[in-house]
Amino acid sequence: RAGGAAMEPERECRVLSIQSHVVRGYVGNKAATFPLQVLGFEVDTVNSVQFSNHTGYAHWKGQVLNSDELHELYEGLKLNKVNRYDYVLTGYTRDTSFLAMVVDIVQELKQQNSNLVYVCDPVMGDKWNGEGSMYVPEDLLPVYRDKVVPVADIITPNQFEAELLTGRKIHTEKEALEVMDMLHAMGPETVVITSSDLQAPLGNDYLIALGSHRKTKADGTKMTQRIRVESPKVDAVFVGTGDLFAAMLLAWTHKHPNNLKVACEKTVSAMQHVLQRTIKSAKAQAGEGNKPNSAQLELRMVQSKKDIENPEIIVKATVL
Repeated sequence: RAGGAAMEPERECRVLSIQSHVVRGYVGNKAATFPLQVLGFEVDTVNSVQFSNHTGYAHWKGQVLNSDELHELYEGLKLNKVNRYDYVLTGYTRDTSFLAMVVDIVQELKQQNSNLVYVCDPVMGDKWNGEGSMYVPEDLLPVYRDKVVPVADIITPNQFEAELLTGRKIHTEKEALEVMDMLHAMGPETVVITSSDLQAPLGNDYLIALGSHRKTKADGTKMTQRIRVESPKVDAVFVGTGDLFAAMLLAWTHKHPNNLKVACEKTVSAMQHVLQRTIKSAKAQAGEGNKPNSAQLELRMVQSKKDIENPEIIVKATVL
């Protein structure tokens, strides 16, 4: 280098990801780790469960980590003084005491590093044919609402989860924006409603996601950027998409800190590339006229490395 001056090394960015692990396939940490590493992050994983495969298969076997075991792992990091993180990422959890322990750990990590960003996907349920139902025990809702969301910085609920957290139903885009404002008031400065049953301006073949980023300017005034993203619906049931979405959103909001529009365009575009590749491959494996099974519909993660690293923007966001 000119004059032999060493370039200032970019400080490594470390993520603590507390999620499920599967031996085969891509959900939880398996869906989040690879994209984050490809995008240049150091990822430290705590596997909240270790299963043979995701629970959408006919069979699954495995072990579950309890809150004491989570605490023990964290204590090990702490004793070695390596408990400094830039990000924490969490997803699907079934146990209230485990979730409460996550909150304790996040709060302690925020004391270590006041700039720590907690990205939380508050996984609780979804809508099928317009009817919402929870697929975690109902006692998780008050923990997410009263303990988790207040310490989170970025949250990625779907429409049903946003409704659960605020106690408000969403029928229109205006109501969705009001719900996002309520979620901001609970703590997080970035809220992305990852999917909704709102009518897309582009038509029924599109799915609407909405984002809102509220930042406090130097003079103390608040500024909110709101966006709408319409992405083509993909006709298949995938597992792990929410985990992949949250991980990529973490990465792209880090690289574009005050531009939720670009961060979401890159996240959703990469998502589309992965899903299109997956469905194409699954259909080829299943054969003409056959419905692909769970194993065939596993996300084509490794095959999508280039798209994850440098996504061609195929989905644009609209600033509202």
